[in-house]
Amino acid sequence: MISPITYLKHVREEFTHIVWPNNRVALAHTLVVIGIAVIIAIFVSILDHLFGTGVNTLVG
Repeated sequence: MISPITYLKHVREEFTHIVWPNNRVALAHTLVVIGIAVIIAIFVSILDHLFGTGVNTLVG
């Protein structure tokens, strides 16, 4: 088991290996994620409406 200080030193070393995206790439990826989330939300709401209508029709 390594000490917490040694662990944090290793974490700091690993952070130097990360290649961070520039602002343009980060913004593009953010917009893609938001777009996909909106599309999935619309799809799920349509399915919810269809299934809800179907159940209401069957029940009464």
